[in-house]
Amino acid sequence: METKRKIAVVGLGYVGLPLARLFSTKYKTIGFDMNQKRVDALMSGQDATLEVSDELLQQAIANGFKCTTNLDDIRDCNFYVVAVPTPVDENNRPDLTPLIGASETVGKVISKGDIVVYESTVYPGVTEEECLPVVEKVSGLKFNVDFFAGYSPERINPGDKLHTVEKIKKVTSGSTPEIADIVDGIYNSVLVNGTHKAPSIKVAEASKIIENSQRDVNIAFMNELAKIFNAMGIDTNDVIEAASSKWNFIKLSPGLVGGHCISVDPYYLIQKAQVYGVLPRVMSNARRLNDGMGAYVANQTVKCMNKAGKIVKDANILILGITFKENCPDIRNTKVVDIYHTLQEYTNNITVFDPWANVEAVKREYQIDVVNTLPEKKYEAVILAVAHDKFKDLNLARYKDNGAVIFDVKNFVDRKLVDGRL
Repeated sequence: METKRKIAVVGLGYVGLPLARLFSTKYKTIGFDMNQKRVDALMSGQDATLEVSDELLQQAIANGFKCTTNLDDIRDCNFYVVAVPTPVDENNRPDLTPLIGASETVGKVISKGDIVVYESTVYPGVTEEECLPVVEKVSGLKFNVDFFAGYSPERINPGDKLHTVEKIKKVTSGSTPEIADIVDGIYNSVLVNGTHKAPSIKVAEASKIIENSQRDVNIAFMNELAKIFNAMGIDTNDVIEAASSKWNFIKLSPGLVGGHCISVDPYYLIQKAQVYGVLPRVMSNARRLNDGMGAYVANQTVKCMNKAGKIVKDANILILGITFKENCPDIRNTKVVDIYHTLQEYTNNITVFDPWANVEAVKREYQIDVVNTLPEKKYEAVILAVAHDKFKDLNLARYKDNGAVIFDVKNFVDRKLVDGRL
């Protein structure tokens, strides 16, 4: 009986916690994380990522959901889900350290007949070629004889309250046809929109990585168009609106590509492709173009300031937003920092205002001071970098009236106030 499954979710971040909370509605579920502060906060009923509301989390805890740092607490589980980050290093090479560490953790507790499912985004082959041998070595058990595996790529969109985990249609897979059915059944039992069962773990891995690579390439094309049309004096957004009147035009907007998925995942496939002798030019060029957009925004702002007769050196500049996307506190791999650092070549008088961001986290990660309350000051330039709903209440006209140049990254500001935008 699948109701006898006891689930352990390893990694309680943006992906693991919502999934663990969801599983806990049907199964005995324990969340495991190495970060004691994170676990303590969760057990007090608060999720700093805001992916699970305090009300839902507290309800889950009341119904038996538990978070822990103690390995013994998950030793009697029989269905393990690994949901840890898969970042890249400073040279954009895949860093499997968290994934290998999580596999060692599972290897210490897994027993005969158990199943381990990976959710972390990887290139095809990582689960079977990198992770499961670690589980085998640590546990002393043999894969597909003593224990089994599956892969079901995460599709969490931070800050998205519409496409929440229970509403996402998930891809599933298993190391044998029978295990694929079991994994698919367990996920299906908690999902509103069901699953798509892939024919193999590698197919499931590949499906995830091309989801984000496709968006990266498409956004890169829009960013390239923005550069072209800005040079020609044509409003890019007007062009997109006109083109989108055609029934099969894919409407996307130019912008900064940060976060934990779109700006990272393509590097996993790029590296793996090169191992097979394939040079992925389109994806590589898209990555370079998108990674350069922060510096481009900063330089376009400086250009607007020069046109307006503003002295850029030591100017007071306000950046609105530092999270990687709107209406969430996620600062992972945000490209707003590239705007900041490029502007530092001209001035150190830069104010970064973001009511969503954790001030200490930004300082620790990027060595940038952020304020959650907007100081009263005269600015020579204002950059709307993130389209937080809370920014709709800002009176940007007063900055304009005081002579500020306004650059809009997100097509968010009344165009009458804007001096430049993507």
